[in-house]
Amino acid sequence: MKFLSYRAAGGVGVALDVQGEYLGLAEGDAAFPGAIDRLLRGGEAALRDAGEVLRKQGARIDPSAVEWLLPFNPGRIFCIGLNYADHARETGQAIPEQPTIFSRFGSSIVGPEAPIILPRVSSHLDFEAELAVVIGKPGRHIAIGDALDHVAGYSCFNDGSIRDYQLRTPQWTIGKNFDRSGSLGPALVTADALPAGASGLAIRTRLNGEEVQSSSTAELIFGVPRLIATLSEAVELQPGDVIATGTPSGVGLARKPPLWMKDGDVCEVEIEAIGTLRNVIRAEA
Repeated sequence: MKFLSYRAAGGVGVALDVQGEYLGLAEGDAAFPGAIDRLLRGGEAALRDAGEVLRKQGARIDPSAVEWLLPFNPGRIFCIGLNYADHARETGQAIPEQPTIFSRFGSSIVGPEAPIILPRVSSHLDFEAELAVVIGKPGRHIAIGDALDHVAGYSCFNDGSIRDYQLRTPQWTIGKNFDRSGSLGPALVTADALPAGASGLAIRTRLNGEEVQSSSTAELIFGVPRLIATLSEAVELQPGDVIATGTPSGVGLARKPPLWMKDGDVCEVEIEAIGTLRNVIRAEA
């Protein structure tokens, strides 16, 4: 199932994408199944029941008549660096023996079609297509063999990076957390609709229609189960937590000359069977 969140004249709602047709219910409707945030906390059964309600009672939605929102409000956002071998090579770094982990704040993320902001203090805004893993079942010290039981679904992620700030120090936090510099969406696709661990899916980025990244999630150095198991050694993962699994080669930083996103650019992150996350770049006022 593929869930989306939207805002229309009737308020905020949740929709189900059924082969390109959107069936939705707003929060004022009697049958409204609840926001996706709440459904994630309700587990697999809540998502399944919501899908059935939307399929049977949802009203057809004109996608051009609504504002698509973040599919859900992410909890903690754990990001993985250097998780594609080709990306490690293009940046001149060794293949890591352990996952490289950093975090993003919710304030750094916008939804589909919302502007990604180029800050006035930098011109080095880079694109990074990533598979986002959405946790649906809490857990600590999760075994690799059990890890996928904790996944509610997947989404697209653009780990927009302010490279000059990121590389000023060995710690990447500031360059990865400028307000509204990255994005998530457009949909939450439940795990049962995709291959195990979302492996083998084509992942690509287009900048102004030109393909600049192209790979497959089969190329991840550390797959979804390993990432979940490693993170859960430190923290109890919670519904709504997001793991952004890293980006393949082709980033702007590694090009000669570098390719930075600028005001007016359109960046699209597409993952097979999940969707296309589209954002326009806007310069900070």
